[in-house]
Amino acid sequence: MIGVAIVGTGAIAGVHVDAYQQFPDRCEIRALSDITSAKAERLAKEKNLESAKVYADFREAIDRPEIDLVSICVPPSVHAEVAVYALNAGKHVLVEKPMASSLEQCDAMLAAAERTGRRLSVVAQNRFKTPMVRMKRILEDRRAGRIFHVTVNSYWWRGQSYYDLWWRGTWQQEVGGCTINHAVHHADLLLWMMGLPEKVIAYFANLNHLNSETEDFSTAVLVYPNGFVAQLTASLVHHGEEQEMVFQAEKARISIPWKICASTELDNGFPQQDAETERILQELYESIPPCRHDGHAGQVENVLTSIAFGDDLVVDGLVGRRTVELIMGIYKAAQSGSAVSLPLSKRDPFYRTETMLPLMPRFHRKTRSRDDFDTSTITLGRQV
Repeated sequence: MIGVAIVGTGAIAGVHVDAYQQFPDRCEIRALSDITSAKAERLAKEKNLESAKVYADFREAIDRPEIDLVSICVPPSVHAEVAVYALNAGKHVLVEKPMASSLEQCDAMLAAAERTGRRLSVVAQNRFKTPMVRMKRILEDRRAGRIFHVTVNSYWWRGQSYYDLWWRGTWQQEVGGCTINHAVHHADLLLWMMGLPEKVIAYFANLNHLNSETEDFSTAVLVYPNGFVAQLTASLVHHGEEQEMVFQAEKARISIPWKICASTELDNGFPQQDAETERILQELYESIPPCRHDGHAGQVENVLTSIAFGDDLVVDGLVGRRTVELIMGIYKAAQSGSAVSLPLSKRDPFYRTETMLPLMPRFHRKTRSRDDFDTSTITLGRQV
């Protein structure tokens, strides 16, 4: 039985609890930690975690000998601190996105995992959802032909009070806005399916959130070595939260949510429907089996299996670092107004927090702050 500690008991911690509780014969939540003990006590009561003890200091929870795995659900600015402590204590780690505040912190986490031989996984729950797995397989199959253009729309909507929570809307605590905290999922999926681009051009702004220093909108053009182009847009001002990934390929347009449109040319070069290609791709899509466990539960299953039997992690620390690198490239391109080449070097100002943060614009001054929110009415939008 794998003993689990959850550090940080805000909204996302409940999702972690639900995921672990799908595997009661393989793991048990034995500790909860939060600087606000009442919040941890509330989560324990809501989720019937009778065996879980509550700690204000995360070190006390991690140091318990019956803890094997630590789920990190604290603000991004302290991901690395908690993760390195847990790894050095001999515990495995599952850390929420983004992996850390900087590439330097990502590398410190990777070094700790390498040194201790412990597992380090970064949450990327969309890799464990059926539409994404099917799209990945279809792209690998190549029956749609060569990819020319990818559009990724990470559209969300948040009201003004969203940024009243004490750590949100500050470069120091949240590390950034919608690009790193919302579009991180889509950035990960794009990297999983298409790899790392070689050049980034970007723009960001704060369009409608007056209590936030950080961006609520960004858009980036990503240029790949073989010449195809991707566009990644992150937003907190889109009503309806329609999120999609559209792949324009040589033979067809395919997308998440699933839609297919294939064209062939008339004698004059204008398009006509290619029903045969559409049939072939539709049959391929339907032939790929659904995921056994969805989202966080799928990733938790992978982590538990990796700990118990040595299987590879689907999302390890190197994968999590690569997503942070793409986002730092977007931030650098938006801040500088110039094209940025990837990967970033260790000498780059955007490699470490203390050299990046002074360069970032403060779109607004944060004037309101509260310690906690009611998390019972959290909505997650229309995720792809």
